[in-house]
Amino acid sequence: MVTDSIPIPRRGLIVGNYCHDVLHRDGIIVAETLGGAASFISAVLDALSLPFHTLSKVGPEFAYATVTSNHPPLVVPTSPTTLFHAHFDSANPDRTLNRVRACEPIRPMDLPNETRFGFGMAVGVGGEILPETLEKMVEICEQVFVDVQGLIRTFDGEDGSVKHVRLKESGFFHLLPRIGFLKASADEASFLDLDEVRRWCCVVVTHGKDGCEVFCKDGAFRVAPFEADQVDPTGAGDCFLGGFAAGIVRGLAVPDAALVGNFFGSLAVAQVGPPKLDVNLFQMLKDEMHKRKVQDDPCLERREEWPGFQKPPDEDQFYASLVAVKGIIMCEIQESEWNLLSSPKVLEQNNVKARLSLNSVHEESIPSVDRKP
Repeated sequence: MVTDSIPIPRRGLIVGNYCHDVLHRDGIIVAETLGGAASFISAVLDALSLPFHTLSKVGPEFAYATVTSNHPPLVVPTSPTTLFHAHFDSANPDRTLNRVRACEPIRPMDLPNETRFGFGMAVGVGGEILPETLEKMVEICEQVFVDVQGLIRTFDGEDGSVKHVRLKESGFFHLLPRIGFLKASADEASFLDLDEVRRWCCVVVTHGKDGCEVFCKDGAFRVAPFEADQVDPTGAGDCFLGGFAAGIVRGLAVPDAALVGNFFGSLAVAQVGPPKLDVNLFQMLKDEMHKRKVQDDPCLERREEWPGFQKPPDEDQFYASLVAVKGIIMCEIQESEWNLLSSPKVLEQNNVKARLSLNSVHEESIPSVDRKP
């Protein structure tokens, strides 16, 4: 097997709080599930056999201790678990997001002491990433991936609705030269001053069903999407970032890593909550990634000289191989009755009115969520 010769990457550090997510569709609560970027990214990294440590904070009422037992959070007795309400309207494709409650932030003193990590991921969702925390991460991690939503989100004091500030006003801008990659959605990218930010770090902008764009100092390129039957877009960007970071850590060129990111993003939208991904199913993907790697130990100290930004040969062939792998994985998921949700129409036919039948990973309910944001 090809995998016998694959070196085990150095350990990663994932920083961001777990959440309770409540999904509303047309004014009706249809799902309650584990949320937070760290939960989605953990599923992806586990599927790709990447070792990592997760630092997340929750309150004592956290409902998913069993689900997160492999990457347990820090329980803060005096603080609630972060709670988001996501509202979807059949007549409007845009999601409205409200932060109802927030756990305390992750501080530099919470990070492991006297430990260095091969890579780090700052993936806050509810304001838990502080500038001083990210600064500590770039000191102890050899390369750092950052989701910009954790840096530029603000929250209305009355209803918790999510808003954004410009990155220059966030308190994080001075750290850009010390991070490797900054991921943003298309909406978030308008708050970045992209032409300036790309001078300091590589920026990856996701476009949902249209794939993504990568912007570096000397150029930009688009990366093709994968077809997907969307049920819930929540977590798609997180799974993208998990797949992208895994590709970089495993030595892929940036365009190939972005394809892997799009691959996982397309898996995420087909179900509610963090996907349950059997590591055995993803052996084929790991083999394909191993064939494509350009170096064993990618380092972003001198990005201008790093070969990963160059377009690799046979890109179409790699894309075709990932399409084939995805087809096999989707068939195996459905045949294994992992409860992959197909579409809102199917849910209506099954007369599911108050709640979606969640993926089998979500075994616990949220007994005390507030029904009104």
